[in-house]
Amino acid sequence: MLALGGFRIGTLSKLRYYHVMHDLERGITPVHIHVEAEITKGKYHDCSTFIGAEAVEYLKIYLDMRKRGVLAPTIPPEEITPESPLIRSHKSAKPKPLDKKRISTIIHKLFMKAGILNGEQRKGRLYGLRPHSLRKFFRTQLAALGTPADYIEYMMGHTVSTYHDIQMKGIEFLRGIYAASGLSIKPKTRANRIEMLKEIIRAWGLNPDEILTKKALSMPHRNGCCPCK
Repeated sequence: MLALGGFRIGTLSKLRYYHVMHDLERGITPVHIHVEAEITKGKYHDCSTFIGAEAVEYLKIYLDMRKRGVLAPTIPPEEITPESPLIRSHKSAKPKPLDKKRISTIIHKLFMKAGILNGEQRKGRLYGLRPHSLRKFFRTQLAALGTPADYIEYMMGHTVSTYHDIQMKGIEFLRGIYAASGLSIKPKTRANRIEMLKEIIRAWGLNPDEILTKKALSMPHRNGCCPCK
């Protein structure tokens, strides 16, 4: 979620189930997450960001484990409500948000386990690669994929001069921008234009195959089946 949503760690720790509930329960991907100003660093303004299919897949598994009570031996089955912490602590039987420091520690340990910090020189007391680097991944990857800078900064919760203009375009417009970028963690081949168009149509909650087929059938002169061609 940090890499695909561009969240600050402190913001991620404050997210509740209601932030993802609407799209998650309706099977809409990428999932829209509205981040209120109150849970952002500096509390400047609210913003909207998204998480793609990779994050959604693991989030569903994680929430299901919590519901079935198999997340940890000390945690009983949990009823997920709109106010449930999206990421919870394992140290309490009662659902409590996982705090910022604990999330950072977990990510650092995963970096170590993956072997990507082995032999890396520390800069003072800090490693060059830190949990915050996942937020930077979000920015650099979207930029490399051709997403306009102002949209990236808006989704990251930064103040931009076009803030109101972007907000006026609406959630579905932003969802289409995010979906069209094809942002992912796993390496994949670059999607062709038709596949990118399908991703945008799916983001609108529509069936791309049905829509594209109707469009093709309405223009027979554009395909090879036209008898007068």
